[in-house]
Amino acid sequence: MDQQEQAAPGAVEAPRMMEVCDIARIMQAIPHRYPFLLIDRMVDMVLGESAIGIKNVTINEPFFQGHFPSHPVMPGVLIIEAMAQTAAVLVVETLGADARGKVVYFMSVENAKFRRPVGPGDQLRIHIKKEQARRNVWKFNANVRVDGVTVAEATYSAMIMGH
Repeated sequence: MDQQEQAAPGAVEAPRMMEVCDIARIMQAIPHRYPFLLIDRMVDMVLGESAIGIKNVTINEPFFQGHFPSHPVMPGVLIIEAMAQTAAVLVVETLGADARGKVVYFMSVENAKFRRPVGPGDQLRIHIKKEQARRNVWKFNANVRVDGVTVAEATYSAMIMGH
């Protein structure tokens, strides 16, 4: 908008987009590290609203050594953790400097469903959407897909706070 243009009264501000959040930026946003950093990239971010987290699942994941070694399956709780990490990055990127030095903690998980096993070679696309945000508590809905097919879903809430 140039200096002569004024926003109309009651106009809605366009959503702030962030196309890609690479691994370096993810590691700046959340404190998780190997072997517990469970997202590799984020795309299609609409700050304060939604994002897609990407997790490339490989046989080299440390949990496959003990979780059905002859039939490797990613534990469902780690899929939920990947949902939470995707949301945490979105929250931190949305809040910017206000989130510096703070951590996002899980508060609740509801209606978690696992539709099919996830294994080596799968790429999780973790679609998250903010349901509500009040003060420092955010609620999200997530749908995790592999090759366009839903493999897991849940609704969860988290709180951002100093540690």
